[in-house]
Amino acid sequence: MSSQQYNRYEKARILGARALQLAYGAPVLVDTDQSEPILIAAQEYDAGVLPFTVRRGMER
Repeated sequence: MSSQQYNRYEKARILGARALQLAYGAPVLVDTDQSEPILIAAQEYDAGVLPFTVRRGMER
């Protein structure tokens, strides 16, 4: 994960989006024995390998 800290709502959105990608066949970015997309997404999040960026407020 980058130096950015995510709040619980951002984390939930990131995990949900990644779990959906995994459910539709996206490649898994970590070695895991899990089969549930949400659990795989959580492991990827904890490993800091998710390529997501959260834009807050008026960051245009």
